Order: sequence, then C-alpha cells, then structure tokens
Amino acid sequence: MPEFGPWLAQASILVVDDEPGMRNFLVRTLGPRCKRIEEAADTDEASRKLDRHHFDVVILDNIMPGRNGVDWLVEQRSIGFYADAILMTAYADLETAIQALRAGAVDFVLKPFRSNQILNAVARCLDRMRLQRENFVLRYELRATSHHILLRDKLIGESPAIRRVRETIARVAPLPTTVLLSGESGTGKEVAARSIHALSDRAEKPFVPVNCAAIPPDMIESELFGHLKGSFTGAETNREGLFMHAQGGTLFLDEIGEMPLATQSKLLRVLEDRRVRPVGAEREVPVDLRFVFATNADLDAQVRQGNFRPDLFYRINVMQLLLPPLRERDGDVLELAGLFMDKLSQQLGMPPVAIDANVRAALLRYRWPGNVRELRNLVERSLILGAFPDDFQGQRFPPASAASTLEDVERRHILAVLQEVGGNRDEAARRLGISRKTIDRKCLAWNV
Repeated sequence: MPEFGPWLAQASILVVDDEPGMRNFLVRTLGPRCKRIEEAADTDEASRKLDRHHFDVVILDNIMPGRNGVDWLVEQRSIGFYADAILMTAYADLETAIQALRAGAVDFVLKPFRSNQILNAVARCLDRMRLQRENFVLRYELRATSHHILLRDKLIGESPAIRRVRETIARVAPLPTTVLLSGESGTGKEVAARSIHALSDRAEKPFVPVNCAAIPPDMIESELFGHLKGSFTGAETNREGLFMHAQGGTLFLDEIGEMPLATQSKLLRVLEDRRVRPVGAEREVPVDLRFVFATNADLDAQVRQGNFRPDLFYRINVMQLLLPPLRERDGDVLELAGLFMDKLSQQLGMPPVAIDANVRAALLRYRWPGNVRELRNLVERSLILGAFPDDFQGQRFPPASAASTLEDVERRHILAVLQEVGGNRDEAARRLGISRKTIDRKCLAWNV
C-alpha cells in the first residue's frame, strides 16, 4: 500500500506477543505488505530469532508471562540490538510510556488498535530509519571528501580502454560477486564502484563509500562495525556502524590495503559469515551487503611482505577490474577537460576558459601522473587564474615519457592535429603532409 510508504515492501518485521489472536492479526495485516514477517510467542523465542536474522522493526507486547517487553528491550539493547521497536500495551499510564522510551522504543501503540494505526507506526519507523542512515552517510561523505566530486556517477570517454571497463561493469554488476578495483590513484575507482551499484538490483538501496586510509587505526573497527554504549571511552550511546548503514546496498571499501591487520581478520569473518559484531556487543548482527573493494597498491607485494592477509586477498580477489590511467585513454582527456570546464565554471560562478589548439595539444602530450583528479585540479586552477598556467603551455610542461614508442608518439601527434582542426581529416592530412587515406587507416586501427 503506497500510502504507508514505499519502504514497507522491503521491510523485515518481527512480532512478539503471547496472544495468538494478536499475532495472527498483525501477520495478516503486515504480511502482504512487507518482505518478511516472523512471529514469536515469548521473549526467549524472539531472542533466538534475532540471533538468526536481521529485522528492521520489532513489534513487541509489553505484558507477557515471564518477562515484560520493556525489560527484554533493555536487555537486548545492552547486547547489540539496533532495530526500531514499537511497544504495544493495553495500559496507557505515563510511567510505562517513560520506561518504554528509556528502553529505546520509538513508538507506543495502545490496544485495541486498528490496522491502519499499526501500519502508520511501522511506516514512521522505517522512514525515520531511512532518514537517519541517509543523513549519516551524507555527513560521512562530506567529512571524507576533501573536494566536491564531479561526474562521480559516470565513466566518461569513448576510448577502447574505458569502453572495455564499462562492458565488464555491465556484466558483473547484476551478479552478487565481490569486485576488486585496482589502478593508479585518480583513475576513477569510486566512479566505477558507483556504476556497479547503479546497475545492480541494489540500486535503490544505500551506496556507502569508505576510505580506509582516512580513518584512524584505533577508530576503524568502531566506524565499520558500530559500538555499544560504554564499550570504550567516549562511547556515550549505541551507534550503528557503516556495515549496518549500507544494509541491503553496496559497501565500497577504498584503499583496502591500508586497513590494519587486526581489522582485516574481522572483515574476513564478515565476508564469510555475513554477520557483524559491534564493539562491546555479545550478539552478531546479520547483514545483507554487496562488497566492492579498491586499491592503488600492489596487494600481491603486500601479502608477500606480511602487510596484508593472504586469506583476505584471495577472498576479495574474485573479480579484479583494472582502471586504465588517463595517459592510456587516447582522446578521453579532451572530453573530460571540456566537461570539467563546463561543470566547474558553473559551480564557481566564473566564465569558462577557452581550450584552444595549443592547450589541446598539451593535454594530449602530458602523461598525467595524477590522472583524472590532476586534470580536474588543473581545470579548476585555470578557472581561478582566468587562463591555463604558463608552465602548462610552455616549455616547462612535461612532454611524453622518453619511453614512449614511436607508434605512441605518432598516434598522439595525429590525434592532437585532428583536435586542432575540429576533426577535419583533409585539413589534418594537409598539415601533416600525408594522405587522407593514411589518416583514415590510422583512425580505423585506433578505433577513433
């Protein structure tokens, strides 16, 4: 039912009540509208179900034989229970309401109630949870990102190298396979990870990027796994980790080679068991995640040096995808430069700087050790200065590596001249002193 929110259809709900009639009513009301619903006749059975499965919402009766709902909820919160809880009771006294809130219940429903009342309560819980997680992920991205990322959801370019990457992503994205993205810094590994997520069946769920190198070693376990109140100095409340915030979606662990060995061991267990144990918790929480990893380091060498666990390396290296450096992407640098110029000029509120023939030739000659990130920074710097820097167009701008082959130099030179003449092959042939057929043959071989 859309009036109760779109997230209800994907929700997993546990009903805890000793009255069979009430359990039957809730199952009939919620079952057709949610993804999964289970019932428990007492708190012991409910505890066992929580150990086996993850539930988004627990609907809990307060007055039950043996142990009341509030006391059970307090106990569960203390050992690692993060889901929202709705407390049902037939006694509308203020003391019970206060106890329920202190125990961590997020809603309070008085018996008897109508079906739309419980549906609205569940919808409020799910919407609250979604907003909290989205807010956390967005704030985390703002803290972790030093600059605004442009074009982060698209792999731009038509070079054969980047087309092969897009084709591989299209094949692997619909599968649950773990992906390891490798390549130099700045080649667009997060862009590739976002593309994998967008093309998967998890596209509507969260995409959570984590830069392992940016988290202090003593905090990374708490950030990833979460923690309970009082589990260490400064842990003033229970807190879900990034694994839980990515529940149902994709967790992207960048710079995985920088993860401490102790955390690597715990990550391996998560990959094998699909369960996480928050810091200070007694219970492991089931998680449903797609993992994408990235590194610019040589993990084989790190394994040999003892800095990376070999069992973890073999576990994450199911499907490795190499992102090509910008210098191997033919004319993509010109398309990227134009797009960065348009986007950044709008963002900074400054007029775009012309990318003339000299600049285009220099863009094609340069080796781009910083890859796409370096190109973006150059365009932003040029917008601020009002022109491309002198050392970019002058003699001090680094030429192509001396190790380039003659064929590579020839290709770059012909492509640069073609860019200067706007793709006019007759004019390019005249300037180069070669025939039009030669240019046609070369372009066909280069797939241009």
